[in-house]
Amino acid sequence: METVEELKKRIANLEKQLAESLQTKNVSSRGKISAMSAEVVDSNPYSRLMALKRMGIVDNYERIREFSVAVVGVGGVGSVTAEMLTRCGIGKLILFDYDKVELANMNRLFYQPHQAGMSKVEAAERTLREINPDVEFEVYNYNITTVDNFQHFMDRIRNGGIGGAKPVDLVLSCVDNFEARMAINTCAPPLVVATNTDEKTLKREGVCAASLPTTMGVVAGFLVQNVLKYLLGFGDVSYYLGYNALQDFFPTMALKPNPQCDDRFCRTRQEEYQAREATRPKEEKSEVKKEEEIVHDENPWEIELVSETTAEELQAAEGDKPVLTKGVTVAYTKPASSPDGDNSATIQDNDLSIEELMKQMQSL
Repeated sequence: METVEELKKRIANLEKQLAESLQTKNVSSRGKISAMSAEVVDSNPYSRLMALKRMGIVDNYERIREFSVAVVGVGGVGSVTAEMLTRCGIGKLILFDYDKVELANMNRLFYQPHQAGMSKVEAAERTLREINPDVEFEVYNYNITTVDNFQHFMDRIRNGGIGGAKPVDLVLSCVDNFEARMAINTCAPPLVVATNTDEKTLKREGVCAASLPTTMGVVAGFLVQNVLKYLLGFGDVSYYLGYNALQDFFPTMALKPNPQCDDRFCRTRQEEYQAREATRPKEEKSEVKKEEEIVHDENPWEIELVSETTAEELQAAEGDKPVLTKGVTVAYTKPASSPDGDNSATIQDNDLSIEELMKQMQSL
């Protein structure tokens, strides 16, 4: 049992450690900045970001403070995404997750060992406030797929914008399960790629297969890059950008919505989008210049490339085309197979022509 003197020494030591911790915290943190400045000084946290305006890439970078973004899932990709947006000076971040930080999460770029046991949203908020206190944060530690939580989640999406009473500008889906993706799809349709593969087969013993910090950094980087392009109006937004890490392959495409979707929320969002697009002024299409036909001045050997396939043969080789939404076409079709009688007749004709040819060669 400790004596009174030992307890006093222990208390004094703890008070000293607390004072040193608070002093270190006060040195590392900064006060809020009311307006972004383009002044190039070491003490300006926005000088490098505002350089995009001086270079003519962004018209008005200060607008970044007018936008609010919801990040659903603060795991390997979501946490890095939230950090990048915080460093860019986004106006408001709303974070949703119900998991806790574990030592097994140290393969990720954001969390630290001393945060083990904390909820991910709480740990993320503490770190992000230290990085940039100018950003407004809301964090919610719950599962969005339950009935009660989903209603609150929808309310924050509709009314969680800057100043309240208006929707957030973007919802970023950084979750790793189909149920959460479908819940997010109800309020703001993200890209959901569904196949006949059970998602449970993509994991081994409950561990996500994509666990390299490099993969998380690449995916989060492209996600935030397109968020900034969309919000600030520069560059071309990639509506679908895939990433094959084994081959460093980046496929891009634009997907059309399905007007016969089974989800009524999806159809409602499509109707709202079409109504908004109808009110926008239409851009005048520039006249397409007809390419001039290439004509060679000299052709001494009179060489000419001519297709031996007739239009009837091309039409006969076309297979059945599926019914697709407007603007989507197939690259090729599977030719319809010929009847067995026709195939055998063709083979017999070929055999006869070969025999006749052999007889003529023997007679020479």
